[in-house]
Amino acid sequence: MKIIVLVAFIGILGALAAAGVLMLRKQKGKATMARALTVRITLSVALFLFILFSAYMGWIHPTGLPLGK
Repeated sequence: MKIIVLVAFIGILGALAAAGVLMLRKQKGKATMARALTVRITLSVALFLFILFSAYMGWIHPTGLPLGK
């Protein structure tokens, strides 16, 4: 579980870095930067949905602060 989340975060940061590099290059154009940002958004939404699904299936358990303390 932790490995999946870690790989997703690395992919999100990689897509963000790629979009930043493509933004600085003028000869590539905006299409490749938009594609990199689309990949980042897709990975972020997929990670969020995977975390929700994992909580629903009982693979992870939310923890919070104790109410009495």
